[in-house]
Amino acid sequence: MAEVVLTNLTKRWGPAVGVDNQSLRVEDREFLVLLGPSGCGKTTTMRMIAGLDEPTAGDIHIGGRRVNDDLPKDRDIAMVFQNYGLYPHMTVFDNIAYPLKVRGTPKSEIPKRVGRAAEQVELTGFLDRKPKALSGGQRQRVALARAIVRTPKVFLMDEPLSNLDAKLRVTMRGEIKRLSRELRVTTIYVTHDQVEAMTLADRVAVMKDGVIQQLGTPDEIYDDPANMFVAGFIGSPAMNLISGSVRGGVFLADGGAALVRIGAPDLDRAVLGVRADDLRPVGKGTGDVDAAVHVFENLGESTLLTLRIGEQRVMARGGRHERKKPDEVVGVTFNADHLHLFDPESGARVRFRGGG
Repeated sequence: MAEVVLTNLTKRWGPAVGVDNQSLRVEDREFLVLLGPSGCGKTTTMRMIAGLDEPTAGDIHIGGRRVNDDLPKDRDIAMVFQNYGLYPHMTVFDNIAYPLKVRGTPKSEIPKRVGRAAEQVELTGFLDRKPKALSGGQRQRVALARAIVRTPKVFLMDEPLSNLDAKLRVTMRGEIKRLSRELRVTTIYVTHDQVEAMTLADRVAVMKDGVIQQLGTPDEIYDDPANMFVAGFIGSPAMNLISGSVRGGVFLADGGAALVRIGAPDLDRAVLGVRADDLRPVGKGTGDVDAAVHVFENLGESTLLTLRIGEQRVMARGGRHERKKPDEVVGVTFNADHLHLFDPESGARVRFRGGG
């Protein structure tokens, strides 16, 4: 087992910057997710750890050893890719066994290790098949087994579920979570899917433009976002970001509507952040503010209302039996214990008394 330490890691291609002077410590046996939109630097970071890309500057340590100059095969890592990377002419057994064969594992030991890896991913009955005879989920299981069979120091997983349909993604997400608990191997997982990040990670590093915006547990980044980017990226739906100002301890939305009392000093420009779960639709005239229904969505287990407050759209979550019509006016109550303020220019969090 091993910790992974990145120190001032940078990757440039001429004037283009992929990763910008990042430092990060992944603890031994931790499951860390690199999360962010396309082009944020998460895959580039993983490729440098794997040795597939050379850093422009900075150091990479795995298990206390600097590995910048080591070839990928000498770093004792195993990768699981988005596209499975299976050999189509080989059986499942041979695909799983391949890393052992190229490392000179004694032939007598290979069947036992392949069998154990196949059992862990529930592929015992498929060892004689070739990849074309498997479903997408089964192929991804083969890729996982091929990584597991080597018992490496570090697992690197690059968008491993992206090619699966929605139902299979949920199933495989559960499998990866179960395996991570059983194997207890340091794992770095790259994804743009915040649901995967929230459900799998011990900690999440949210990235933008080659820089880690926030590093914390799933609860920390959801409940206490460091800036407006993290607030808007994490959550389904994303956090409501309402432009306005603060006057006399009241947040005023653009257009003048007084939304909610807030223990912040006067601010000419501010953005109020509040999650849909912390906005409750109530009867007209009985909440903090009235708003017209723009869109009503029945999600089954709950409902989602998109409301018009001036020229802005705000989402509130209602009970499963809530029913509203477009343009109907409802009251909205804010959960004052879960309000956030951001600077609209820098996007930075504005801390205030009793919240923020």
